[in-house]
Amino acid sequence: MNREQLEHVIRAAAANADTDQIVIVGSQSILGAYPEVSHPVLCRSMEADVFPLESPQNSILIDGAIGERSIFHETFGYYAHGVAPETAVLPEGWQGRLVPIRNDNTRHCTGWCLEPHDLAVSKLVAGRPKDIEFLGAMKELGMIDRQILAGRLTFTKVDPNLRSVCEARIASL
Repeated sequence: MNREQLEHVIRAAAANADTDQIVIVGSQSILGAYPEVSHPVLCRSMEADVFPLESPQNSILIDGAIGERSIFHETFGYYAHGVAPETAVLPEGWQGRLVPIRNDNTRHCTGWCLEPHDLAVSKLVAGRPKDIEFLGAMKELGMIDRQILAGRLTFTKVDPNLRSVCEARIASL
């Protein structure tokens, strides 16, 4: 997915959920801070994980209208996945660090994207091979700093065993 496609998803998600503020918590939130990124690992996903800021329960409306296998997906080749706010494990204070996307292409609705270090924490915690590869690409491009990442991890509620695994993942970046 590229920035223009994400803006389209924001516009469509906002219209379907009858809101003007959408939060993007998945990997494509990187396009908020880095709109021109074209790294194949960072732009590989054709799915944006989103929820309406003020009415997260309306994620189901987004999923039904522009989700996987919808006419929207079949037409454009990308889609939104309506998720719950708890889908991504994030550090305390993440809401205050959101990066806005708001322009004519979003019809002046706001897409709130995770700050890159907050996104990286969610990837550390998820820990799937694709998440680790995503983190490696972020590090390679200078998008994340190990010290900031370690600091954010300290403010993230995770099991102590998983915290140790995440600390080791940071050290290996």
